[in-house]
Amino acid sequence: MPCPSRSDELVFFVNGRKVIERNADPEVTLLSFLRKNLRLTGTKYACGRGGCGACTVMVSKRDPTSQEIRHFSVTACLVPICSLYGAAVTTVEGVGSIKTRLHPVQERIAKSHGTQCGFCTPGMVMSMYTLLRNHPQPSEEQLLEALAGNLCRCTGYRPILASGKTFCLESNGCQQKGTGKCCLDLGENDSSSLGRKSDICTELFVKEEFQPLDPTQELIFPPELLRMAEDPEKRTLTFHGERVTWISPGTFKDLLELKAKHPEAPLILGNTSLGPAMRSKGHFHPILLSPARISELNVVSKTNDGLTIGAGCSLAHVKDILAERVSELPEEKTQTYRALLKHLKSLASQQIQNMASLGGHIISRHSYSDLNPILAVGNATLNLTSEEGTRRIPLSEHFLAGLASADLKPEEILESVYIPHSQKWEFVSAFRQAQCQQNALPDVNAGMRVLFKEGTDIIEDLSITYGGVGAATVSAHKSCQQLLGRQWDELMLDEACRRLLDEVSLPGWAPGGRVEFKRTLVVSFFFKFYLQVLQELKKLIKPFPNSRHYPEISDRFLSALEDFPGTVPQGVRRYQSVDSHQPLQDPVGRPIMHLSGLKHATGEAEFCDDIPMVDKELHMALVTSTSAYAKIVSIDLSKALEIPGVVDVITAKDIPGTNGTEDDKLLAVDEVLCVGQIICAVVAETDVQAKRAIEKIKITYEELEPIIFTIEDAIKHNSFLCPEKKLEQGNIEEAFEKVDQIVEGEVHVGGQEHFYMETQRVLVIPKTEDKELDIYVSTQDPAHVQKTVSSTLNIPINRITCHVKRVGGGFGGKIGRPAVFGAIAAVGALKTGHPIRLVLDREDDMLITGGRHPLFGKYKVGFMNNGRIKALDIECFINGGCTLDDSELVTEFLILKLENAYKIRNLRFRGRACLTNLPSNTAFRGFGFPQGTLVTESCITAVAAKCGLPPEKIREKNMYRTVDKTIYKQAFNPESLIRCWNECLDTSSFNNRRMQVEEFNKKNYWKKRGIAVIPMKFSVGFAATSYHQAAALVHIYTDGSVLVTHGGNELGQGIHTKMLQVASRELKIPMSYLHICETSTATVPNTIATAASIGADTNGRAVQNACQILLKRLEPIIKKNPEGTWEEWIEAAFEQRISLSATGYFRGYKAFMDWEKGEGDPFPYYVYGAACSEVEIDCLTGAHKKIRTDIIMDACCSLNPAIDIGQIEGAFIQGMGLYTTEELKYSPEGVLYSRGPDEYKIPTISDVPEEFNVSLLPSSHTPLTIYSSKGLGESGMFLGSSVFFAITDAVAAARKERDIAEDFTVKSPATPEWVRMACADRFTDMPEKRPENDSLLNSAPTHEHPGRPQPSGFNFRRRGRVWEGEWVEGSVRKGLGTDVSNFLGTGGGPGEGRRMKPDQISRLDSGVGAAAPAARSRGGCPGRNAGRGVPRGSTDGGSGRGRPSSSPVRPG
Repeated sequence: MPCPSRSDELVFFVNGRKVIERNADPEVTLLSFLRKNLRLTGTKYACGRGGCGACTVMVSKRDPTSQEIRHFSVTACLVPICSLYGAAVTTVEGVGSIKTRLHPVQERIAKSHGTQCGFCTPGMVMSMYTLLRNHPQPSEEQLLEALAGNLCRCTGYRPILASGKTFCLESNGCQQKGTGKCCLDLGENDSSSLGRKSDICTELFVKEEFQPLDPTQELIFPPELLRMAEDPEKRTLTFHGERVTWISPGTFKDLLELKAKHPEAPLILGNTSLGPAMRSKGHFHPILLSPARISELNVVSKTNDGLTIGAGCSLAHVKDILAERVSELPEEKTQTYRALLKHLKSLASQQIQNMASLGGHIISRHSYSDLNPILAVGNATLNLTSEEGTRRIPLSEHFLAGLASADLKPEEILESVYIPHSQKWEFVSAFRQAQCQQNALPDVNAGMRVLFKEGTDIIEDLSITYGGVGAATVSAHKSCQQLLGRQWDELMLDEACRRLLDEVSLPGWAPGGRVEFKRTLVVSFFFKFYLQVLQELKKLIKPFPNSRHYPEISDRFLSALEDFPGTVPQGVRRYQSVDSHQPLQDPVGRPIMHLSGLKHATGEAEFCDDIPMVDKELHMALVTSTSAYAKIVSIDLSKALEIPGVVDVITAKDIPGTNGTEDDKLLAVDEVLCVGQIICAVVAETDVQAKRAIEKIKITYEELEPIIFTIEDAIKHNSFLCPEKKLEQGNIEEAFEKVDQIVEGEVHVGGQEHFYMETQRVLVIPKTEDKELDIYVSTQDPAHVQKTVSSTLNIPINRITCHVKRVGGGFGGKIGRPAVFGAIAAVGALKTGHPIRLVLDREDDMLITGGRHPLFGKYKVGFMNNGRIKALDIECFINGGCTLDDSELVTEFLILKLENAYKIRNLRFRGRACLTNLPSNTAFRGFGFPQGTLVTESCITAVAAKCGLPPEKIREKNMYRTVDKTIYKQAFNPESLIRCWNECLDTSSFNNRRMQVEEFNKKNYWKKRGIAVIPMKFSVGFAATSYHQAAALVHIYTDGSVLVTHGGNELGQGIHTKMLQVASRELKIPMSYLHICETSTATVPNTIATAASIGADTNGRAVQNACQILLKRLEPIIKKNPEGTWEEWIEAAFEQRISLSATGYFRGYKAFMDWEKGEGDPFPYYVYGAACSEVEIDCLTGAHKKIRTDIIMDACCSLNPAIDIGQIEGAFIQGMGLYTTEELKYSPEGVLYSRGPDEYKIPTISDVPEEFNVSLLPSSHTPLTIYSSKGLGESGMFLGSSVFFAITDAVAAARKERDIAEDFTVKSPATPEWVRMACADRFTDMPEKRPENDSLLNSAPTHEHPGRPQPSGFNFRRRGRVWEGEWVEGSVRKGLGTDVSNFLGTGGGPGEGRRMKPDQISRLDSGVGAAAPAARSRGGCPGRNAGRGVPRGSTDGGSGRGRPSSSPVRPG
């Protein structure tokens, strides 16, 4: 069919208003169109891959089959605008507004304290709003499902769920005795002081104040679109873009003609696979065919023997179809459907399922596909159509492998998929294991089906297919054929496992690595299938009197059959209410809503990139190094400058002032030190042009040596950033001579990405006079940005004004780096004379900015047999990356905080920061404490294991008890620490639950529970007095309104809210009189970074000081007219020429540290806390669920309990991510693989503990701080380690039962891989091949497998009184019995097996390596050239983009 030369009109609606786009570009997404064309900036850009949910909107269409209006949530960053013909789009602005009317969803999420930074909030609102449009009274399960695709880095999700639960029909909370009371409420089984006090509150908001939901008030579906749907356009629509043409046929016949004419053109429906590939991998298709209007592709037909589903049906629709069919048919016919439904519950997010089509999922043939393995074993058939006619092909292993003989022809399309019913004596199951439970691509998945001869257990047909173990979905066809005719018994299990490992072979270069883990899952899944089928067979064969007897499966082993269900968290928040005599107008101590909460919820809160486009504005994109350590030979810019719209390329030569520091350049000169180092920047008229231009820049490198990535390599090459930091007390060598036992061990802690929802961004606007600049930047430290820009441009600081309205999350990642981006953008603005906007993509942000320092720690601990620790020696190495940044400070803080809550008389702490060729790591919430203290607590756990005592007893025995001094001689009183510990034990019913855990573990072999309670002494503040100063400026205007400005930045932690609470109390006026506009260097100069949990403390004192000055000035007027109003007093003051503006100042807490003497008072005060967590692990897969967490935190007198509890919860969940799921993966060349939400898994809403209780310690006071409050921004982070230690407790229980308890490597994060391989059993130790006569039933233990990569691990060995640790390769240890019957609970005792550790193939474990002997520093703070810089040859660097050549995990 000839394509018209001009585009058709694209017609759709947005928020009830008609949009006609006459020049629709197929490459433009809905997100871009909303933000740039319609200026609807409530929908946020955060990842660009559909993986975070920040850009969620609702799309409504009329279903051509049911004639009903369907509403579904989608991620706007993946939706091409050309796909929206005839659709209605609703954004957060269309839901409600603070200017008109709030929607109940918006009101409730704000008033339930479900917003902090607010960047993710519009997406959360839209997911909930869409759910309510479809289900006005949803179930809690539906709520959890709707929000599973929305990420939040601030809140910890609990308050977001709390707001959503107010709409739910029923609750899963217990309703005791018909009274409606819950056992979680105060006074029920609570012996703690928290339970006994009458002034303890448990509600942070009042549900009764919420406006009701009225579905009749929602926007109607546009009548014009209804008319269009009733009389659909049959002609072909064509939209021509700059590079791509979008063709949307109106009939099935036209589609077939187009496919014949353009056989290479892909069909595009949801764009969930093609979109990310085109965006991040450079895939390009000049013609796209959209079959969205073809009703034939959405037909569903039911027959007596199966179900045919149109290829155009969305996965969400497929889920509904299958669920309906399962409810209609007998169970024996729905085995395949149930297996598909199981995977559809965890496959991607609700938004992606709403967009992705069944046909697209199948045709994409991703190696990690969750549905293809099940469809393959279920004998699904693909119905293909072309102009030549129709044909059917099986969805077989040959199709999945892409063999031409079994594939679609170029001119064919997939019309529908036929899935046959299962039959009696047929069983189908599905299995998957991923980094986390929800919205994560699987490490391995499987579909398995077996058919028996009727009335027997003889295998008639068997089919097993795996995903994630190769470049394509793999079928174990040969193994299955060899098992036909066999009985379903232990001998078959033994042979099947051996044959599967032989056939499903994983080479060392297997996609994603993790080879040993994946091999183990291959057989673990089959074992689960074996047990499931055995259970079902026993039910079926019971009626047959002569049937043979099956081995009984012990109750201890039945838990292997159960998956972890998703549950909506429950819990209680407890805090002390304000004094009954406190005036109602005084907001201090009350749970006041975040000042911007309602604006967050309506999308009206303006972030940096929401600022409207400025006249003549240009866009900037950064060019980064693709080499880890190399000399820059040449940079060819010519091709980039030829691209239309490109204005200039900024290089180091364009910098008029200072190009960073000698060791840390803003733009690289002569050499690069890591992949991701910024070399130059392109300036263009649009961001699209700038990004295209950077791909055209050619950089030639000459590689240098040595290239260092890991701590191990850094130690080997004596590569350090600064001298060793050391603290010591007592006589440690003498103490080691007098102890009963000594243990030595190692701890590895991986790095962590900040993953703030708002990536780094800056807008620089040059003024016409005096070289002045206005800089709008997302930063925690605007003064640092100001100073850096000043030195870079060589202009005075007073010409530069930095503005920070709000920041979409920081966590330490926006202290130093924003200055770099601000300075580079400022150079561009100065050179071009135009405003410059720089917004980093998620991939570039993660590549360039660095994160938390990975740590390797070695400890040696001496202790008595009763658990009393007498000596502790810890040496830590952190991976600092390629420049110093904050690494020296992190090392110092790490050493200062290592002792945590324990008084040990003889201590030695040492720390080094390693110089490597990775992006420089930087400040991160907790600043070394979360990594370092994990070493200390791991040491405690090791002591407990050797003493045969519970870890909590060792912790209690060695805790500070009386007023004492720390290792650095700072005095403190541990009373609140002890109170937190005791309250945590009481409120969590720890002792009872410890016994229950032990009882559970006795009754369950394949599932184990663990419980841990962790104390915390967290030091707040900077270790320098000058960093604790703060200033504020308060203006009172003649109408009585007050403008407050201070030096703190709103990052989501509610600092502006707290400052207005302080001002309200001091001025004795309602908060409604007060306003904060922004943080600006023009109003409050020389500010300190908002960090170290000290922002509200210091700035609160400054605001208090300013208000007190003003009130003192007003005193004479108030005394003269005590009955007057505030407005009258202010008017009188103005008439009397009294200044109504005051600067407040706080000189800061005294803090210092003398490292030569090893003593000082570096911290103003401590925050104490304790957390108890209980988990359950699946020993066969490594998965875990969090059963319960109880947190007690000493907040003293909280300024705002809602904000403080939100900070605790958010920090805890972020810490939990650090210790369980967040894993950075690098290529052997130093390229970061995990550069988005697909590969890097922060906790999701389904990761929140099933019961989550947080309490603020009552009746606690400190005279030092404002109103006796404490800063809680960072301290909760480490409490997430209670989940880690609960997991290790469960793993230890599994290992003890397998008689391998002495062998344990502490490695964070405790990923499913680590857990599975630590729970060693016969499945972890199966070799790839055995001799034919070597049976799993009768074979001797396998000690060694020549030619097979053997993982290393840390082994404890006793030598006299000393337990020594050493790295061993393929060490032998006790494991499960060789008889498979031991797996079923019918066999004898333990046998032997090989010790395993997760493999490290094709990744660098976040730069953490094993230790070599301590090396000497090169003296001072060495530069890069000391012992470095050996040329290795010359290579062409290509684009300079720093993208990986191949990713271990493909986006989905």
